[in-house]
Amino acid sequence: MSAPTPATQGQPVDPVEAIVPMIPIVLPVVGGVLIFLLAFIAVSMA
Repeated sequence: MSAPTPATQGQPVDPVEAIVPMIPIVLPVVGGVLIFLLAFIAVSMA
């Protein structure tokens, strides 16, 4: 049998593990957008 090539040795990339390093940036941005949308809805209903 031949030796495995470097492309076949690694495990497939997990999409959750690819996003985890971006959580400290994504959470505040999404929170800010959510607060803005809720405030916009409250003002438009008033």
